[in-house]
Amino acid sequence: MFASVTFTRRKGAGMSSSILSSANRNRVAILFPADTMQGLATDVERSRFAGIAAALASAGLDVVGAPYADAFVDEVRARVLAVNAVLVWLNPIEGGRDRTILNAMLRDVASRGVLVSAHPDVIDRMGTKEVLYSSRVMGWGCDTRLYEHADGLCVGLLESLAAGNPRILKQIRGQSGDGVWKVQLAEAASIPQRAVTSASLVRVRHAKRGSVEDEMPLGDFLALCQPYFATGGMIEQPYQQRLPEGMIRCYVVGDRVAGFGEQLVNALCPAPAGASPNEAPPPGPRLYFPPTRPEFQSLKHKLEREWIGELCRCVGVERAELPVLWDADFLYGPKDEAGTDTYVLCEINVSSVYPFPEDAMAPLVEHVAAWVRSTA
Repeated sequence: MFASVTFTRRKGAGMSSSILSSANRNRVAILFPADTMQGLATDVERSRFAGIAAALASAGLDVVGAPYADAFVDEVRARVLAVNAVLVWLNPIEGGRDRTILNAMLRDVASRGVLVSAHPDVIDRMGTKEVLYSSRVMGWGCDTRLYEHADGLCVGLLESLAAGNPRILKQIRGQSGDGVWKVQLAEAASIPQRAVTSASLVRVRHAKRGSVEDEMPLGDFLALCQPYFATGGMIEQPYQQRLPEGMIRCYVVGDRVAGFGEQLVNALCPAPAGASPNEAPPPGPRLYFPPTRPEFQSLKHKLEREWIGELCRCVGVERAELPVLWDADFLYGPKDEAGTDTYVLCEINVSSVYPFPEDAMAPLVEHVAAWVRSTA
């Protein structure tokens, strides 16, 4: 059960009398992208969030749609200030979006006592690829490097590639494989570090759908990465050899696993033996499972009993500040000495987690209802 949760606000948030009024205490807004034609009149009941709105309403909450675009941020602010809590579903970068204006508005309404999930500060701490570096010492971590400047990437990648093993590079803020690269020396064997230069040939493959493997001088690849340093930098990790076995997505409501997704994510998988490097299979469909799926219970227990608490300490987020709904993606790591699976964190998604398994709807609604009514 998910109802026995204590909720708090971001430090420094006040509580206005309007928020505490009986008319508002059970009101929750769903903030989502406005239709380009309908604008502020976009109806949440006709959006992809209609099911969530109906489920929240069935729990006795008064649901308010808050379709968003920067052009009418003041109108959305007024609408959100009239509710007790706001659930935000807006991808930070899709379609060239920039959440600067939205985040400023959300921080403002949170300071006035409105509960916000996910709060922009929480997204910054756990919802970018930088969390892979912040939590690298945890049980889900691996050899992870953070490059805030292009010069650091040049030096660090030269060192990593000299060992002869493929590496994965990820831009700090990205989605759908954009800015995620597999890189390895074109030569199969490792070579001395001093022999790896910007002229060394590397094989690279972008994880964005439709990309093919390419071969180029390392210096040319580093030049391709330059734009990523304008948006936060890059993370480097070892390539996980068990990638062809798939990825497990854990959907989390607060601090409890509410369902799973499983997918064969083959964008960076090697091609079959004897095939062209460009013949890697396309990604498979994502399959959804309830939180009781037997194969994933060890991962569920690690998350709930160890890793979520450790994550909070690593990134400076209180349990009560965890997003109402978020997910953590895992790849299979090397099996341990006993032959048991290990797991390596691939990324955490916070700002726009949808769709999710049907099994997660009930705990999500219960959690939101308790969250909203905690202010009464």
